[in-house]
Amino acid sequence: MTEEKKPGTVDKRAKFLIALSLIIILALGLTALNYYLRYFGPSVTNSQKYLYIKTGSTFDDVYQTIRKEEIVKDSVVFKWVALSMKYPGSVKPGRYALKEGMNNRRFVNMLKAGNQDPVKLSFRNQRLKGDFSKYVSEQLEPDSAEIMSLLDSTEFISKFGFTRDNIYTMFIPNSYEMYWNISANKFFKRMYDEYQKFWNLTRLEKAKELGLSKADVSILASIVDAEALHDDEMPTIAGLYLNRYRRGIKLQADPTVIFANNDFTMRRVLNKHLLKDSPYNTYLHKGLPPGPIMMPSIKAIDAVLDYKKHDYIYMCAKEDFSGYHNFATNVSEHKANAQRFQQALNLRNIKK
Repeated sequence: MTEEKKPGTVDKRAKFLIALSLIIILALGLTALNYYLRYFGPSVTNSQKYLYIKTGSTFDDVYQTIRKEEIVKDSVVFKWVALSMKYPGSVKPGRYALKEGMNNRRFVNMLKAGNQDPVKLSFRNQRLKGDFSKYVSEQLEPDSAEIMSLLDSTEFISKFGFTRDNIYTMFIPNSYEMYWNISANKFFKRMYDEYQKFWNLTRLEKAKELGLSKADVSILASIVDAEALHDDEMPTIAGLYLNRYRRGIKLQADPTVIFANNDFTMRRVLNKHLLKDSPYNTYLHKGLPPGPIMMPSIKAIDAVLDYKKHDYIYMCAKEDFSGYHNFATNVSEHKANAQRFQQALNLRNIKK
């Protein structure tokens, strides 16, 4: 005879199974939610604009940087995701753009793939090698000492056909895109490639007609750039210095005296400054100085190549301090121009 089950017993079992099912579903849901949040939930903060990973960094280096700079909301979760995605074996140096709310999966994928954000390096009219080295090191990974050592390395720069004096002419002021972790050697190679592109057949032919090398054009352009406050006056100034150069007259360019004296606060060049014994002092030495006195702009280089033809051999700043110059073809006219300017300086009590 079959034993009948009590109604209450059946209800209890059903309720238990339902409850157990709900618990399992809830646990699975929580697990799925936790998984989703770890991988796909917002993670990257707005504490930094970029993550910089230095060449040779390990995963631990990257992780410590992320923790220190609070780049993600939960560094422990980030590490769990990074490990699960096998990122530790794929660390790539570079500058990585961070977007607030970026999830861990996207963040790690970006780092694994090395999808870094390029740097836009722009430079113009850097005066000294040290200034340039410092600027580059602030934008790219190589430090200033490394850049400077290559600029001063005769063995290294001779590979590009330059000397320690004229190497500065290789750098054409412009804007360039490159990756942050570019090596110092590759940076120089990139700049040389850009230099080769700049000196196209048209510019080379113009330099040949002037009887000047590419370096000579840039050296003269650096003087023109230092003299000209207004770009539209550059071709006239270039023509003046070419007239002096071709006639064997000393250039007598005040900016070269300022450079030779290493005093860039100087507003008035005095006789004592003209006596500075330096190959850059064009009051003492004929011809061009051995190197540029600043990094010449493209406009200045082209102003030399497309100089204005005239008979001027003298120039003096205008007494109205407009930044323009009075030009002269003879000494008496130049002296009159210079006297007016000297009087204007005295009226403004500018002594040096």
